[in-house]
Amino acid sequence: MKLPLAYFGDPVLRKKTAPVEDINDTIRQLIIDMTETMEANDGCGLAAPQVHQSLALFITCIPRYVDDDTVLPGKLKVFINPKIVAYSPETWECQEGCLSIPGIRETVSRPLKVTIQATDLEGNPFIEEFVGFDAHVVMHENDHINGVLYIDRLPPRRKKELEQHLKAIKKKYSKN
Repeated sequence: MKLPLAYFGDPVLRKKTAPVEDINDTIRQLIIDMTETMEANDGCGLAAPQVHQSLALFITCIPRYVDDDTVLPGKLKVFINPKIVAYSPETWECQEGCLSIPGIRETVSRPLKVTIQATDLEGNPFIEEFVGFDAHVVMHENDHINGVLYIDRLPPRRKKELEQHLKAIKKKYSKN
């Protein structure tokens, strides 16, 4: 079932999430629903807070760009209670967008490589290194479970320039 998204201004996006205590049927269904929601919105990642669930989990499905004409579909990856254990000193800039902040894409600098420790949907712990765009996606989603949005990583001047757009998003999607 496609879930409603939380948009900029929703307090759930600014809260540090609670750990997932048990991988049960409720969590499995949440992952299924998050996957459907991500796909319906053409996303390559989605964190639980973005669907109003303050839990430490996110999913990714990052396509592979072979060349200008060939894109291979991504493989769904589930990260439960993730923790970044290492960053590379080298950084890389990449355009980022967010389903919770529609209509805005900005260049964000992040570490080129990141190593993350998490648990998969079967309860198996894993440690994996991600590079380039994959690293950006993983760090972006991991930020969500810590109450951080990618716009927080922009230079203060650029964030100030976006204020009107952000206010418009907040106004359009607020429930008041």
